[in-house]
Amino acid sequence: MKKYKNPKKFKSFQGLKPADSLRIIPVGGQEEVGRNMTIFEYKDDIVVVDMGVQFPEEDMLGIDYIIPNISYLKGKEAKVRGVIFTHGHLDHIGAAPILLEKLGNPSIIGRPLTLALIKNRQEDYKKGSSQRLKTITVKSVNDRLRLGNFSVGFFPVDHSIMDAMGVILNTPHGTVIHPGDWTYEKDPVGRQSVEYSKLARLPKPTILMLESLGATHTHNRVTEKTMYGNLEKLIREAPGRIIIGTFSSQVARIKYVLEFCEKIGKRVALDGFSMKMNVETAKRLGYIKIKKETLIPIERIRDYPDRKIVIICTGAQGESNAVLSRIINRNHRFVRIQKTDTIVFSSSIIPGNERTIQRLKDNLYRVSDNVIHSDIMDIHSSGHSTAEDMKTVLKQIRPTYFLPVYANHYFHKEAEKLAVREGFPREKIFVLDNGAILEFTHGQPKLLNQKAVTDYVFVDGLGVGDVSNVVLRDRQMLAADGMVVVIVNVDRHTGNIIGEPDIITRGFVHIKTSKALIEETRKRVKTFFKDKKSHTEANDAYIGNKIRDELGQYFFNKTNRRPMILPVVIDV
Repeated sequence: MKKYKNPKKFKSFQGLKPADSLRIIPVGGQEEVGRNMTIFEYKDDIVVVDMGVQFPEEDMLGIDYIIPNISYLKGKEAKVRGVIFTHGHLDHIGAAPILLEKLGNPSIIGRPLTLALIKNRQEDYKKGSSQRLKTITVKSVNDRLRLGNFSVGFFPVDHSIMDAMGVILNTPHGTVIHPGDWTYEKDPVGRQSVEYSKLARLPKPTILMLESLGATHTHNRVTEKTMYGNLEKLIREAPGRIIIGTFSSQVARIKYVLEFCEKIGKRVALDGFSMKMNVETAKRLGYIKIKKETLIPIERIRDYPDRKIVIICTGAQGESNAVLSRIINRNHRFVRIQKTDTIVFSSSIIPGNERTIQRLKDNLYRVSDNVIHSDIMDIHSSGHSTAEDMKTVLKQIRPTYFLPVYANHYFHKEAEKLAVREGFPREKIFVLDNGAILEFTHGQPKLLNQKAVTDYVFVDGLGVGDVSNVVLRDRQMLAADGMVVVIVNVDRHTGNIIGEPDIITRGFVHIKTSKALIEETRKRVKTFFKDKKSHTEANDAYIGNKIRDELGQYFFNKTNRRPMILPVVIDV
């Protein structure tokens, strides 16, 4: 891997054709939090940055997660020179096992921890598949490499996981600066602060793609020193056990807690598959250095006094099967909440999870008197910026063009307003939707009329993309109004009904307490078959549609509900 010390050493390409251009196509992350993925296309080469998942919203029943739609790359798989991952959070690496396979396993580029976490996820997806990955390890942010016609560089960023890095893509039409997720910690714990002024010296025009989730956050962020100081106080002074719920990807925070617990002689039990896997990976890479006896299995917590025990677990987002939820619901094999326990929520709320987390807190307050969360104590420091941080970075980098990214649309509009208030030219700011194609030719931008397809690709169990919006609407209908199955036996020669129709309902009405409604339903089905004109020579599809239409209107008139009606016509 070739290295340059000076960012100006990036080379320009000669002999450009008029049709040459740099295209930027975000296929996720522009209208939601998560599903982050951006395609960069220049000449016959394509570079991709990030392949993340989006967690389902509450009305996406049964969906595990959503991945980016890569229809734009269909037929262009051989042009993909590499996929660069900015860091190891699931909203940036979660879709990698599925999408890399669909693209023919192009080279993946990232820092050591990021690549290790991708390999872990790859193994979860298909055993042994991580061995097929072609990896390029970025050992230092000073590394430089070439991916086809792209010159690629990196720079350090602050975020809530180790090995986060920004990406520089240099072409003759412009230099893209993409920090991934970032924050601006002025006085970090255990490392040097990050400053971005060097990026202002990159070849112009520069295109800053800045994660803008903090555009509306006008308050001062909780510093790492404050957060860690409060966590230390809680852990040191707790009358009994400490149970900390956080993201398994908060490796830096978990590392700090482990090291502090070792310092004061406490034992730590980890629970949650991803939590254990991530910590083990960080230990193997040398990012976490603790004595063997500091970590104990969860089943051994009763071997020590309560004041000596700290439990770090997953489930702070209220996931039904996660560890914290099982502890609260008394379904955990080894942990029962006691009055002396202190429960700590050390994570932010994923947008869309507010109601789920509120229910989790309500249930927790019923069983514990010592619940600590960010509303009452600063025990979480966000890995994302504030509005002031964004102003600082814009002034330091001084880009030619500004593209707010990686957040909901309204965050991007607020980021645009913020930049304009700071004197940035409005005409040089582009707020893009998913699928937008922004083309730069010799530094001049043009938003194309056509868009890439970015429809949701749902992952449900082992199925990828087999759950469409139609299927999702069916699930929503079933959840809202239930279903009614009508089974009729029909004489294939005469078209007459044989016997009584069978009526089965689920989620609509209770049969035992709605006998009159069910009997009237049977009568209406039989009345349809008495009308010889309506069904003679009719096929099963016609009969089914007729039953569905007539009963649908009847049920709505009687109940003001529209259950899904499934007629089953059996020819005898």
